[in-house]
Amino acid sequence: MSRVRTGIGLLLTAVMLFPVYWMVNVSLTRDQDMRKTPPNWFPLDATLDGYRAVLRQQMPYLGTSLLVGLGTVALTVLLAAPAGYSLAKLRPRGGGVVSFAFLIAQMIPGIIMAMGFYAIYLNLGVLNSWPGLILADSTLAVPFAVLVFTAFMAGIPDELLQAAKTDGAGPWRTFTAIVMPVSRNAVVTVSLFAFLWAWSDFVFASTLDGGGTQRPITLGIYRYIGNNNQEWNAIMATAVVASIPATILLVAAQRFVATGVTAGAVKD
Repeated sequence: MSRVRTGIGLLLTAVMLFPVYWMVNVSLTRDQDMRKTPPNWFPLDATLDGYRAVLRQQMPYLGTSLLVGLGTVALTVLLAAPAGYSLAKLRPRGGGVVSFAFLIAQMIPGIIMAMGFYAIYLNLGVLNSWPGLILADSTLAVPFAVLVFTAFMAGIPDELLQAAKTDGAGPWRTFTAIVMPVSRNAVVTVSLFAFLWAWSDFVFASTLDGGGTQRPITLGIYRYIGNNNQEWNAIMATAVVASIPATILLVAAQRFVATGVTAGAVKD
């Protein structure tokens, strides 16, 4: 029975990963081999022309996405970590209402928020700017991050914080010297999700695009398809390159994410 389950699991995994394989295969396929019937299941005459096109044309988009992703991570952690600490340990009045508001905020469709940001950015003259994209993407990440930090920090023993208070540490000192170091798993989890949301964002990027040059890679791929709809190896090569940072982060941080996401699920 276990072998059957293993076989089914491997089959389902292969089905889910097949689009990824086909993306890599097409990215290495020559243009003249693209319309063969049946198609080549393996890149027998592989070419790197698509990847050369990426390095030549898509690097500015990748740089903008990296800048926006890292900026979103920094702003999200900066805002969400103190908020989570306050809700979990300082217990301010109305904390339950605030937590519920953060939960509701995650249900607001992104396109509605994007249209609001467009009206504001248009009046301020900051359309198509990386600070504007960082702020917009953070609105998606911060509510989730606050809930993760709150759940994780609620599990920190009060005795640890009381010992810091006895040694003369105030709330801010306790937060920076005690709470944040032991909340590493939560920080990694929040940072990963914030970066992935910013890296893969298309709604905010397309809505807040003012026609300038500071566009993220999702918008770069979209424009690239429209301008080069016959060069599928270059399009797929761009998709492969855009997937590499997210893949590396997911593999490197999976252990921390498993702990950070499940924090607060089990109480002693």
